[in-house]
Formats: sequence, C-alpha cells, structure tokens
Amino acid sequence: MRRIPSNVTTLAGTLAVATALALTGCSGASVDPATSATPTAAGSALDGSITVYAAASLKTTFTELADEFEEAHPGTTVELTFAGSSDLVTQITEGAPADVFASADEKNMAELTDAGLVDPSASEDFATNVLTIAVPPSNPARVSDFADLAKPDVKTVICAAQVPCGAATKTVEEATGVTISPVSEESSVTDVLGKVTSGEADAGLVYVTDVEGAGDDVEGIDFPEADQAVNTYPIAPVVDTSNPEVAEAFVAFVTGEVGQGVLRSAGFGSP
Repeated sequence: MRRIPSNVTTLAGTLAVATALALTGCSGASVDPATSATPTAAGSALDGSITVYAAASLKTTFTELADEFEEAHPGTTVELTFAGSSDLVTQITEGAPADVFASADEKNMAELTDAGLVDPSASEDFATNVLTIAVPPSNPARVSDFADLAKPDVKTVICAAQVPCGAATKTVEEATGVTISPVSEESSVTDVLGKVTSGEADAGLVYVTDVEGAGDDVEGIDFPEADQAVNTYPIAPVVDTSNPEVAEAFVAFVTGEVGQGVLRSAGFGSP
C-alpha cells in the first residue's frame, strides 16, 4: 500500500478539525480537536511484510492470527516460520531475518535479550501452557498417568531438554521422582505429536493445546504433576527488524483482544 506523505496527512487532519469546528459553531456544540476523528483509517498507515519466528506449538493459532492481522491491515504480509524455540534462537542469533520472535518459554527469549537482539522492555508475556500425555485413540499401552511413561514396555517420546517442552518434562520428572527412558527425543513438540499420531510411539509428552488441535487423532491424558511446569510464552520484535511499525503492531495484535481470544479458544492459559 502506498504511504500518504506526512504533510498531506497533517493538512487533511487540520482541515477536518477546522470543518468540525465550523459546523459545531453553527449548532452550539463544542468539539475537542484532540479527540476529533480524522478521515484516515486506523490501519491505513501500516504496510509491508514481516517474518515471525514462532514456537512450534503456536502453529495453528499464529496461522489464524496472521490471516486476521492481514485482513485488518490489507497492506501487510506476515510470513511465519515455526520450529522449536531453541532452534529459532540459534537461527536468529546467526542472522536469520526475523522481525518478531514468539517463544514457548522465557529462557529462550532471555537468550536473545542477553545477546542484545531483543529489547527486554519490548518483551510481553501473552500465554501459558502445560504438558499432557498424548496417546493413540486406542491407547494400546494402557497409559493412565505420568508414572506409566517410565515403564519399559511403553514406547514414550519426549522433547529434547533444550526445547521448552523438554525442559518442562525434566521439571516434572524431578518433581515426581519418575525418570523416563524415551525411545526418542525430538526437537519440537509437533515432532513428538507426529510420532504418536503415526503409531511410532505409545505415548508422548506434548502441550494441552497440541492435543486440542489434533482432534480425534490422539487422546489426551491429563496428570496433576503438570502444574509443576507451567510454560510462559513471551513475544517481542527483534531489534534489527526492517519493519518496526508492523512488527510492533503484530505484537500488540497478539497481546490484544483478538489474539487473546484466539489463544484462549485453542486452550492456552492467560499469562
């Protein structure tokens, strides 16, 4: 979308206020120029593209939010890249062209703030998530609680320790005294879910939102110990973004009414 030169916008605003004052002078009403509306649409100043790097567990919600953001701001384009948060941090640190980063935990966001790639004051928490057990619909291993995942005849898949869902798994293991010997450790929570839906695993530790999004492909088994590891999701523009206005607007969109509604509907908790 073509930008309107600032001097034209200013002139238009001045004329609009003057017209409003003239009209209200005839009617006897008063108008506050500071609150008087101008003809410029609220979203018309935004244009251009941004690339959002987001945790794999946000794929469904952020795909929906990107579409809604583009609809609200027709001159914008939101490109999405999803992976494990730690993998995304590595890519951004190595110079990947990200404009916004949304992490599945605070630790990975801190790595970017410590590196000077994200302004800590610009980081906002926007959601929380907890683990649950995903099993195939038939639950062939008869898993019923967290301790069952450590049984030698149960093929369990978890996230690698450096990934937020893996760190949460470790926290639950330490809290319960249960040690899982997984058949594999994956680099993202969606990979864990894929092992379960394909029948390669009897069970996997994923987020409640992943089970919600999988529908009938898996069955979720909640366990009380999950409360020991609540993951908080932060989001922030990257310092060297090429489009700071759109990046900041997208962050505001996610943390605002529309974004929070979509996230709550998907099963995420409030930050």
